[in-house]
Amino acid sequence: MKQLKVKGIVISENNMGDFDKMLTILTPNLGKIGCSARGARRPKSLLLSGTQFLCFGDYMLFKGSDTYTINSCETIELFYNIRTDLDKLMYATYITKIVTDITTENQNSYNTLKLFLNTLYAISETDKNLDFITSVFKLRILKILGFTPNIKECTFCRQKEELRYFSIKDNGFKCINCGKLDTSAIQINEATENAIKYSILADPKKIFSFSISENSLKELKIIADIYLNEKLEKEYKMEKLF
Repeated sequence: MKQLKVKGIVISENNMGDFDKMLTILTPNLGKIGCSARGARRPKSLLLSGTQFLCFGDYMLFKGSDTYTINSCETIELFYNIRTDLDKLMYATYITKIVTDITTENQNSYNTLKLFLNTLYAISETDKNLDFITSVFKLRILKILGFTPNIKECTFCRQKEELRYFSIKDNGFKCINCGKLDTSAIQINEATENAIKYSILADPKKIFSFSISENSLKELKIIADIYLNEKLEKEYKMEKLF
């Protein structure tokens, strides 16, 4: 058996047998991997905290023929505030579903993992609106997946001013005149235009470091929701945990 050390975050956990767990861990270089954690549910197990949902840590693994086994782990971040707030947990679970769907095994997931961790930190450690955080996450993850919308100019006439529509069909901004002729285009104000640009272009560590009005947030959320569902060909809905 091959031994290796990886950083990763637990994106799902399931009980197995009397005391074991089967985990899915997202890692930067191995992508999404399945790991068994023997005895992790025993009260005095050294794996107890490190095998919880959304735990980010260092994991020492043994690789078998078709799965990994966790030998030891060292917790880096538990996102404690998410665990004690049902709203935060609901939103964190929601974005985890998206991350789970877009990742596979043997995939370079470094940028996805970095965005995921930054988003969880924003949910856990700030008081920013959770719809705002989720909308920015969606626009940024689409960029990572190669679905960056055209935000530099009108997708039809190439005008660079007064880009007051976002076209779902044509993947980007449209000017006032062209947007009125596109039934898939959503009208936006200038603040929403700038918010979309910032979400896509900003430094990864600073993507949540801006604020918008309630009206602009509504526009941003509509665009992020529809654009993500259209590109991933799946309708993601927020679900109550209890």
